[in-house]
Amino acid sequence: MLSPVEITSKQSAVSGFVIERTAKRMKQACQQYLTQAGIDLTVDQWVLLQELHKLDGQGQNDLARKTFKDAPTVTRIIDLLCKKGLTERQVAPEDRRKFNITLTKAGKSLVREALPVIQEFRLQAYQNLSDTEIDILTGILDRIFENLQ
Repeated sequence: MLSPVEITSKQSAVSGFVIERTAKRMKQACQQYLTQAGIDLTVDQWVLLQELHKLDGQGQNDLARKTFKDAPTVTRIIDLLCKKGLTERQVAPEDRRKFNITLTKAGKSLVREALPVIQEFRLQAYQNLSDTEIDILTGILDRIFENLQ
């Protein structure tokens, strides 16, 4: 761990605020894209649907871990997605106290509808960045993330 004396002026000038404000702006812009496309989802709902699209039938704890959300938040989001008919809870065969979350037919259809909108948002967010710059950005953010584990 660096002592306060060892921190460079660049390190002290780079604030976590820059990362946080960018993340918030991205979330707001993504929400606007979804809303303008008439897709009735929040960004947080999309994150869970996207994870289920990658691997359907995951448990709630796995979803929480993979999306970096706490368990009560994931439960609340899943409740809403079930109410909308996009997901359903199924008793886990290995443990009747647990549930696996699966996409319904309507959920799969909405993912297919939302995916191009999300891709369009990402193109907007990363316009004027080269593939190399995106790789560098990803690498830097990954290192910061790992530094804090």
